[in-house]
Amino acid sequence: MQSLNQLLDIYGESHKNGTNKAIHWICVPSIMFSLTGLLMAIPFPIGETKSLIMNWGFVVFVFAWLYYLRLSTVMFVCFLAIGGLMLWGNLNLLHYFNSESGLAICSIIIFAAAWIGQFIGHAIEGKKPSFLQDLQFLLIGPAWLLHFVFDKYKIKY
Repeated sequence: MQSLNQLLDIYGESHKNGTNKAIHWICVPSIMFSLTGLLMAIPFPIGETKSLIMNWGFVVFVFAWLYYLRLSTVMFVCFLAIGGLMLWGNLNLLHYFNSESGLAICSIIIFAAAWIGQFIGHAIEGKKPSFLQDLQFLLIGPAWLLHFVFDKYKIKY
């Protein structure tokens, strides 16, 4: 298994252009947020439909959190908070729209716009997105952004 630093270095190879990096700061969190919303819009077989933990978004986050825990305890703790905020934000959108379909439509629009942005960024960069090489880079992208924050505040991860 590759270390977190190795994965961040590989990911960083196709993310050196400043414009592409700036686009990623907007689009990666937008994709995470909208994907969480899409998952939360899928009916869950048990529990209350408008719950923070009884939804498919939470289930997927549990697996993502386990992945981050394997890589770094500090990343895990931060993504636990980030995931909680994304679930909470989407739960509020669900209450606002008062329907799973409203949340799904909003999430699809954000998701599509963010992926268009990502591909524009990579066209500017002149390199393919890393996840085309290995799907785990879909989870490394958010960690790559977070590592800049850690580096700025000298937090070891």
